[in-house]
Amino acid sequence: MSTAALGTPIKGPSALGSDPRRFWHLTWTLAITEWKLRFFGSVLGYLWSVFRPLMIFGVLYFVFSRFVRLDVVPFYPEALLFGIVLFGFFSEATKGSVTSLVQREPLVRKIEFPRLAVPLSVVLGALFNLGLNLLPVFAFLLIDGGSVRWSWLELPVLMAALAVFALGLGMLLSALFVRYRDIDPIWDVVLQVMFYAAPIFYPIELVLSKGKQFLAHAMMDNPFAALLQQSRHALFGPRHLSAEQAIGGWANLLEPLAVGVVVVALGAWVFARRAPRMAEEL
Repeated sequence: MSTAALGTPIKGPSALGSDPRRFWHLTWTLAITEWKLRFFGSVLGYLWSVFRPLMIFGVLYFVFSRFVRLDVVPFYPEALLFGIVLFGFFSEATKGSVTSLVQREPLVRKIEFPRLAVPLSVVLGALFNLGLNLLPVFAFLLIDGGSVRWSWLELPVLMAALAVFALGLGMLLSALFVRYRDIDPIWDVVLQVMFYAAPIFYPIELVLSKGKQFLAHAMMDNPFAALLQQSRHALFGPRHLSAEQAIGGWANLLEPLAVGVVVVALGAWVFARRAPRMAEEL
């Protein structure tokens, strides 16, 4: 029997599938459905996504502004809340991606289902929450005497870069978790370390003021920390150092950029390589 008589051959499982439009439609549908189901039956609904960072902010602000006195930069409360919101997005996107493929096992076992739609939908859902959580940041900033700046136009680009970095990690972690279940608790520990290692509740200006240039440089090698610092500079003004100033020059910015590119490239490569075998490993 000829090949033509057998009809169109069925392609094997892959990361993106064979139809880009179908891939994006599935990704968007998964993200919207999961986001709505998260608050289904809740009285306050989507407001819970805002209350959580606000409660963490309240505790940290009370401790670090009243007892430790870390408010050495203007708009410290808003900068603290902004850092918590960005880390909340990063944590939600990467932590949620780790187990996403296992939780969506029935979909992953379908031959023509694009595997990448699962972790990408998790990152999109985290972006929805990020948009909601940024509203109080802008509101508090304007109430506290802040003003609209042209530099705010940098923020969508910086948020997109952070989302791509989170997706790169999400692809890597989710693909590895299918086979190595130790990834989940390991990443929990890594996130805790990152929270304290990044200048979230203490400003990088405080580190530099104590003569710790090498430490500040090392901290800025983390792409999340570099994007956070540049975002604060764009949002709150020049008295918050830019990422270039914090790391010690434009040339040094190539280091976090290289780390981010390597993570995204590695995540994409590992995910694409393991995608055809994910159903068998689940």
